[in-house]
Amino acid sequence: MYKILLMLCIFAAAPGRAAAAVGCDLNDPDRDVARLFPGSTGYKTRYVSLKTSGGQPLLDRVEKRLGDKFHGLYENIDVPYTLYDIYRGTQTLGYIHGVNQKGEYGGIQVFLALDSVGVIKSFYIQKLTSRAAKDLRAKEFAAQFAGLALKDFEGYDPVASKAAAGSPSAGIKAPAKAGGDFNSVMRAVKKNLILMDEFVFSKKAK
Repeated sequence: MYKILLMLCIFAAAPGRAAAAVGCDLNDPDRDVARLFPGSTGYKTRYVSLKTSGGQPLLDRVEKRLGDKFHGLYENIDVPYTLYDIYRGTQTLGYIHGVNQKGEYGGIQVFLALDSVGVIKSFYIQKLTSRAAKDLRAKEFAAQFAGLALKDFEGYDPVASKAAAGSPSAGIKAPAKAGGDFNSVMRAVKKNLILMDEFVFSKKAK
């Protein structure tokens, strides 16, 4: 049976600082795990941060890999990230991990369901305020991310909002009215994949 864990965004305020570290969880893990990983029998929740996983050197490395600096409420060294390890019996089927990203009209929560080697199974936007919200949440848009991995986004430049010509990420089509929110989603996906590589896959390789 799935462990019932209903948690919304976590706000971990640091003394003396106006901004707080913000991480987020699935609104309904039992439902979402069953939907994103049919056939799974359970999951484990764990919390990590750049600060506790490597500190400033890790943040510097993540920023370099992303091609952009972390900034604002959603991105700092103290942000707690929630990882869901998904199981079938004792076998690890994959992971679910979400990140917050600043959009044109507010925060966007972008979750990825990854298989055991880091390939995207499903793309899921939990929170979004946008005039293109319906299209960005559409199955047709989400399907473009399935089967891609970090290597497919390495040529995406979040500052220029442009993917490398001929790369798989360049083939992802933006909804007509998405505007800057499409770029925010693309940045969030690359950031999500980099964090998962640092938190999980690079450690498994070692």
